[in-house]
Amino acid sequence: MWIGWIEIDLLLGDVHSLKEKRSMVRPVVSELQRKFAIAAAEVDYLDLHRRTCIGASAVAADANHVTDVIDRIERSVSSRPELQIVAVRRRIIKVDDV
Repeated sequence: MWIGWIEIDLLLGDVHSLKEKRSMVRPVVSELQRKFAIAAAEVDYLDLHRRTCIGASAVAADANHVTDVIDRIERSVSSRPELQIVAVRRRIIKVDDV
């Protein structure tokens, strides 16, 4: 079994409150969950209104499949013009290596 995860640090566009931030981040997280059948959530910068970090993870029997899903998640987020990627951290491990 292979486990992969990605953390994407984002700078949000014209956002002036936490409420506006939530209205921008929630649809992104929901789309990732629905589109890729993965676990995703806002995982950092919860109290900052122009910054966020979205984390996502995938599990599969094949490392190539996990890599492909993680790549597609990153492309999906980067294609959104209202989000600017600051940093991306990713990792893929085999359960036997833990």
